[in-house]
Amino acid sequence: MTEKELRKLGRAELLELLLEQAREFEALEQRLNAAEAALQSQQLQLETCGSIAEASLKLNGVFEAAQKAAEQYQQNVERLCQEKISAAESQAQEILARAKKAANQQ
Repeated sequence: MTEKELRKLGRAELLELLLEQAREFEALEQRLNAAEAALQSQQLQLETCGSIAEASLKLNGVFEAAQKAAEQYQQNVERLCQEKISAAESQAQEILARAKKAANQQ
């Protein structure tokens, strides 16, 4: 509406226009608040997804470290077992040699 048309309007018509503008302003303000709330919700979801991804990466690191530690432990146990087996075989050889020697001397 032009300024000239506004000047021709009466007081009641101007008040009606003002009320209509106020209602429209309130409706727009509500839409803005709803849009801001939706945006904040989406941002929170994105932050949560980021946090979950970070936690997942950290857990992967923990699992990798645990796997390496388990493998190292297993290797150490296998090495110690092999050393004990070798020592037992050597001791058995010595006992057999002494037994044969003792048997030959009798």
